[in-house]
Amino acid sequence: MIEQILFVLLTIITLGSAIVVVTHRNLFHAALALMVSFAGVAGFYITLDAGFLAAAQLLVYVGAISILIIFAIMMTRRLMQATEQAYNSQRGLSMAGALISLIILALVIGRYWPLVPDSASFLAVKTPVPEAILQGSVVELGLSLVSVDAYVIPFELASILLLAALVGAILVAWPKAEDQS
Repeated sequence: MIEQILFVLLTIITLGSAIVVVTHRNLFHAALALMVSFAGVAGFYITLDAGFLAAAQLLVYVGAISILIIFAIMMTRRLMQATEQAYNSQRGLSMAGALISLIILALVIGRYWPLVPDSASFLAVKTPVPEAILQGSVVELGLSLVSVDAYVIPFELASILLLAALVGAILVAWPKAEDQS
């Protein structure tokens, strides 16, 4: 019962913030709502007992991608104001694509949804994951991320490259002394 309430709350938060992302005219506020939507997806991973995926979601999407988007918005100062009129000439095409996606999703759910009368108990029971699968995949992935023979060098090089890009973005966006007077 608690998991179902948590699922409904996470759904409301995730979908509500996703709607704000696509409807808000201020790009900065839309990027903040995108961060909330990503955090809601991480909450779904937590409810599915997928802690590694939740941590990866928080680190990669909330921590890196969203901050990168916010920096890009802040560097283009003209886009911070919501004075420009938003115009989209493809509303009909996007609505048709969304309806087609909704129909396909409904057909897939309708085909694979259990048609037994006790479907609520089917949703409440989690399928146990064998320990051999957990030991064979998650542990190996963790070891390969910190092993010198595997991915630690490319990971560190990528972090140095991202740090250099961040410092460069700050230097480019920093106001000049003659601009302030």
